[in-house]
Amino acid sequence: MKTFTKLFLLMMSLLLVVGMVYAQEATPEATEEAMEEAAPYCTPEIQAEMAAMDIYIPVISKGFQHQFWQAVKAGAEKAAEDCGVTVTFEGPETEAMVDKQMEMLQTALDKQPDALVFAALDSKAAIPLLERAQEEGIPVIAFDSGVDSDIPLATAATNNIAAAAAAADKMAELIGGAGEVAVIAHDQTSRTGIDRVAGFTERIAEAYPDITVVDVQYGGGDHLKSTDLAKAIILAHPNLKGFFGANEGSIIGVLNAVTELGMEGDLVVIGYDSGRQQMDAIIAGIEAGAITQDPIGIGYKSVEAAVKALRGEELDPEIDTGFHWYDATNIDSEDIAPLLYE
Repeated sequence: MKTFTKLFLLMMSLLLVVGMVYAQEATPEATEEAMEEAAPYCTPEIQAEMAAMDIYIPVISKGFQHQFWQAVKAGAEKAAEDCGVTVTFEGPETEAMVDKQMEMLQTALDKQPDALVFAALDSKAAIPLLERAQEEGIPVIAFDSGVDSDIPLATAATNNIAAAAAAADKMAELIGGAGEVAVIAHDQTSRTGIDRVAGFTERIAEAYPDITVVDVQYGGGDHLKSTDLAKAIILAHPNLKGFFGANEGSIIGVLNAVTELGMEGDLVVIGYDSGRQQMDAIIAGIEAGAITQDPIGIGYKSVEAAVKALRGEELDPEIDTGFHWYDATNIDSEDIAPLLYE
């Protein structure tokens, strides 16, 4: 009886091993992805190693006022906790304050950090200070918005051109493939501002000949300025059918303008990111939907990449953190809800 039991257990073990091997051979990519997802980079061993080195990494953001940046901050702080490093997170009051951000960057470098995580408001203005970081052997990781330089070892960001092109496709679908549309964006100096406007307008131009982008304006991510700009565009173009807001501050300006002019339901409004006001507008039907990034993931992967760089690991220059379309039909779904912030 014991012999039979041993033989039975041996056969079952062999079958299990064969099954595991077959599964790995049948879907190696899926298996590898699942293993990577299940096993975070910063193991307890790496955490202890970094903690012993007393690593300091300043995170210089493009802003601090919008909930998007608060979500990025939460991700960066979670990575710092997991990886045993210390981070600070700061940004200027508005996304138009390039000089203020340069002061923050210089102050951070004066503290001789071990690495730097940076989101540029101006893709060219920061280059001299980043060259200083390079000369001092400080690895630089860019996030959200890259710079016109190969100094950053990696950039953790959404593919903003592809994301804005997806917004253009939705706009075309929802306005019936013809009509006038407009854009409010945050700036024309950061990589995100440049890419989101280009992604939207170029997609319209190449794929939808019966749609015209009648105006593109820049509100610096400021709600009040974006509201005034949006109202002026709407009043100047009575046949306007759609409006795209390229970040949280921009889309809130569009929504304010639509509400103040009593035009709820008259325009197809598409946004970017989330925030309570935008989410409420989507649920209420005032806004058709929006593109969401993964702000927590952006913050997390940026700090994680800095740790990898400090440990001498080779990095993928582009860390794509993904994007999704959401509207009233999926805003509460298990795939979308964790990516949204209030």
